[in-house]
Amino acid sequence: MKITEKLSSAHRREDAPPTFSFEFFTPKTAQGVQNLYDRMDRMYNLSPQFIDITWNAGGRSSNLTCEMINTAQTVLGLETCMHLTCTNMTLEVIDEALKSAYDSGCQNILALRGDPPLDGSESTGCFRYAKDLIKHIKEKYGDHFCIGVAAYPEGHPDEPDVDRLIEILKEKQDAGGDFMITQMFYDVEQFITWCKKVRDYGITIPIIPGIMPISTYASFSRRAKWCQINVPSWFQKQLDASKDDDSEVRCLGTQLVADMCLKLVESGYVNHLHFYTMNLEKSTIMVLEKLQLIDTHNQPVASVRDCGVESQVTVPWRRSLNPTRVNESIRPIFWSNRKFTYISRTSNWDEFPNGRWGDSRSPAFGEVDLCDGDLIRHSPKRAVELWGKPQSIDDVIDLFVRYLQGNLSSLPWSDGETSKEINVLLDDLLALNRQGILTINSQPCVNGLPSNHNVHGWGPSNGFVYQKQYLEFFIPAKFLTKLISNIEELNKSYSSNFNTLTFYAVNAQGELITNSKEDDINAVTWGIFPGKEVVQPTIVERCSFLAWKDEAFRVFKAWSSLFKDQDQDEFEVLRDSKTRAVLDKLHDEYFLVNIVDNNYVQNPNVKIFDLFKTLH
Repeated sequence: MKITEKLSSAHRREDAPPTFSFEFFTPKTAQGVQNLYDRMDRMYNLSPQFIDITWNAGGRSSNLTCEMINTAQTVLGLETCMHLTCTNMTLEVIDEALKSAYDSGCQNILALRGDPPLDGSESTGCFRYAKDLIKHIKEKYGDHFCIGVAAYPEGHPDEPDVDRLIEILKEKQDAGGDFMITQMFYDVEQFITWCKKVRDYGITIPIIPGIMPISTYASFSRRAKWCQINVPSWFQKQLDASKDDDSEVRCLGTQLVADMCLKLVESGYVNHLHFYTMNLEKSTIMVLEKLQLIDTHNQPVASVRDCGVESQVTVPWRRSLNPTRVNESIRPIFWSNRKFTYISRTSNWDEFPNGRWGDSRSPAFGEVDLCDGDLIRHSPKRAVELWGKPQSIDDVIDLFVRYLQGNLSSLPWSDGETSKEINVLLDDLLALNRQGILTINSQPCVNGLPSNHNVHGWGPSNGFVYQKQYLEFFIPAKFLTKLISNIEELNKSYSSNFNTLTFYAVNAQGELITNSKEDDINAVTWGIFPGKEVVQPTIVERCSFLAWKDEAFRVFKAWSSLFKDQDQDEFEVLRDSKTRAVLDKLHDEYFLVNIVDNNYVQNPNVKIFDLFKTLH
């Protein structure tokens, strides 16, 4: 969706709160990219209107920008704006970048001239100015892209005359610019005066101020000097008094920047704030909390619906913004904690939802690519930092317990932290894991909650959502027979003509045990909405479970392989035959099991956990 359209919708009401967005830059290392994806994933929950990703011209960095745009749009479901510079850029590189953005569903480009060569030589490339790049985008893609431009309220190193820069800004608007994002600043009075001059000159596109939170005194001073911006003496004086205490500087800086933002909004020129995050989150979150735009749990205070816009949570997973997946309406529950691998494994599907799980007529049925490179999303060093080198099964159990308790940010089978949804199951999940039953996925029963519920809600307003309790786990093979016996006894006790509990169990060798029919498709999440058929977006069925089984067990092998003997000395710290033995044992001697409680009305969230009380 175009940024201008999003802002127009969000501010349809005069009393709508200010909205916000985040800028990220491309990291220099592969692990830095993974860390940033995790941060972007967390910051999605703050409900930014969009994010933008900077462009680094040349080589791997420029390609990385395109890759990150695609990941943000396709996997993370974040509306994204791609920076694109034209200095020293060939037409071929520019057109490749635009096509990549177009293909990923990105509709927003921040068109920039870019910095001239550092050696002082003349800039090269097909376009000399940003306005030339804007014209090219318009000629090639018409109105598909919403084009942003840069604005400089306090001058630019190549042009200190602010009035001349306003003339240039008008030229960029006339060339097709749709909104502006400004350089960072701390002199709010000067900025408001500049806004008036911009409007008086006939520039009508939205003004989006670039806000730089203050994390440390050193970084504040360095960035202000680098950008050659004016820092009011009273502003500087307050920070100087605390410059030797980073914690105090951050708190004081949060208040100063929040006050600045309030003045901007009150001026009437600004209704949206763009934060330069520097790939960090704490300082930005502190400002948003101070502005009361999110609460202390980092949730947006004003929901999208509060601004008069229909919810974007149309399905209970993170909706992809890639046009090839826009109609996707069904996913197996197994990948709910591993969206990166799910997207990559189904990226070659040419149709959603018909090319989907559970439709045996589809040519895509059962065809799921598996890429080993996606199985562990961290570098070997980072993996050891996160999960250590387990020396026993008890050490692995401890990792799962710490993860459930919120003391570990991820597990090999879970890309991010646990969701609030599991809170009602937490005590039972902890007890199971302490028994040595390693849980990797779960959801509680939900019986007719409103679709705008702050934890379980999804879909159109004025609807109701439902889900069956689901539990997935690794269990020692020696306990499987007793577990299945317990399931059978419970099913008989309910004396119904269907299985109250259905299950699938499989080991790494592919030995499958189940009480479900081969063609059963079990909807475990559904919604009832006005004027619509029943929506059933999350399912459990055999084909997808067996595809997931391959990935789930290969994660053990990928984790284990980090500790094998390596020729390079740099891997010496990773070698550990005992850790390998522990992980290989889990791979070889455990079953992967999932259980669904189909009776979501009677004794909800109890029946599955009762199965394990007599295992030992």
